[in-house]
Amino acid sequence: LFTSWGLHIGWVILLMTLVIKLIILPFVFVSYKSSAKMRALKPQIDAINEKYPADKMQERQQATMQLYQQAGVSPMSGCLPMLFQFPVLMAMFWFLPTAIELRGKSLFWADDLSTYDAVFHWGTNIPLLGDHLSLFCLLMTIANFGYTFITMQSQATDPNMKFMKYMMYAMPLMFLFIFNDYAAGLSFYYLVSLFITIIQTMIFRWALDDKKMLAEIEANKKKRAGKPKSGFMQRLEKMQQEQQRMARENAKKNIRR
Repeated sequence: LFTSWGLHIGWVILLMTLVIKLIILPFVFVSYKSSAKMRALKPQIDAINEKYPADKMQERQQATMQLYQQAGVSPMSGCLPMLFQFPVLMAMFWFLPTAIELRGKSLFWADDLSTYDAVFHWGTNIPLLGDHLSLFCLLMTIANFGYTFITMQSQATDPNMKFMKYMMYAMPLMFLFIFNDYAAGLSFYYLVSLFITIIQTMIFRWALDDKKMLAEIEANKKKRAGKPKSGFMQRLEKMQQEQQRMARENAKKNIRR
């Protein structure tokens, strides 16, 4: 549709990116809002962790789930919306490298968007990277590092999970090795998509600050006060109580031995 308008291929990819971002915007918003609520609840979760040490993990989990129930927050609500984006993202991942519309079309320094846009060559083959460096891929990696930094700053992180933080920063570097041989059009699409995502994240952060999230959470607590627990929470508490009972019985058996 966009190529039939006679637009340059760079504008076509930009418009396609905007359309895709509009399609998945509701899922991204729900996911970010869930992360914002979890970040706002972090002081209360830290208080629960201090109250129940590591040897009382079941009590800690039960108190944490009760807090989630009262606040109307689900840890899975931030993950599920992300799953709905994968069909669209995977479609673009398979489409752009094989799109006939990109063949022989140039953009900036790239002479052919259907192949990699090598700007640096060296005589030897480096494992995983090859004998060249694609500029669109490099720019995409830099933008990905920036997005990861912004995301990590806006999320509640556990000090005991520093390894996960390092893994988040390692992912953009992995993409550099993966996409270095891919079509420049695909790297350009991801570059534009990341810039739009960064702008979205900044807008979401401004609109959903911690004070607003705490106010919404407190309002949910008042609404849910006195209401019966959901079936899921009842089953979960029953399972936890059963685990506690079995743990006490096992402890008694060990003492007798």
